[in-house]
Amino acid sequence: MEVQEQFERDGAVCLRGVLSTETIDMVTQAIEANLADLSPRAQRASNSDDGAFIEDFCSWQRLPVLEQLVRESNLGELAGLVMGSQQVRFFHDHMLVKEPGTAQRTPWHQDIPYYNVDGRQNVSMWIPVDPISRTVSLEFVAGSHHGPWYMPRTFRDAQAKWFPEGTLAELPDIAAAPDRFNVLGWELEPGDVVCFHMQTLHTAAGNPGPNRRRVLSLRFLGDDMVHAPRPWTTSPEFPGLVERLPAGAPLDDPLFPVIWER
Repeated sequence: MEVQEQFERDGAVCLRGVLSTETIDMVTQAIEANLADLSPRAQRASNSDDGAFIEDFCSWQRLPVLEQLVRESNLGELAGLVMGSQQVRFFHDHMLVKEPGTAQRTPWHQDIPYYNVDGRQNVSMWIPVDPISRTVSLEFVAGSHHGPWYMPRTFRDAQAKWFPEGTLAELPDIAAAPDRFNVLGWELEPGDVVCFHMQTLHTAAGNPGPNRRRVLSLRFLGDDMVHAPRPWTTSPEFPGLVERLPAGAPLDDPLFPVIWER
């Protein structure tokens, strides 16, 4: 099956060995540069004192190696292939590092309710630079990007900060009824890239083993994506964007550069 068809059907696909050694090295350098120089957006997303789950966002304009990766690697072309888009804009970067012994899992969620964009042609690329076993890899509910939005909640204390209680469907208990859901996930090696739609339900376990789990996730926008100002604080925020772009406008702004076109 063609990659685009699989992505449209399942909302997630694994591309095997699509990154060169040079690109993997650049991703690794970008992650380490980000860890060494965290932005004010960075957070420790783990409750336990064991291990650490460190996240940071939107560092591409201040870290030259990350900007080079975004602009010069083959990732934009891959994003266009997966989305079936004629043009690819870069949305934002998201570093996720789970150090050895991190108990905190990432709960099931969709990304799109936290964002300030709407449309169907979008893709997040989850790029590991360490070998990742199936047990600690990202998991997805196949086809969930075709379904409704579920209630977004804060990861650590499950608070409904964005929508009033009862206004959206609650997440199904996927773990309690595994036969009802087609859960996808892959063992990964450096050079592999997992691509998923921003509306696809996904989760990831903690990292109880002895090895690091360093990942850079890059988000891309296709032809039909538009600005969607929210009445809540998006994650990440883009201060000043609502003054520059009206609701429903294409994301023609220096924050979201075109990095590839057919």
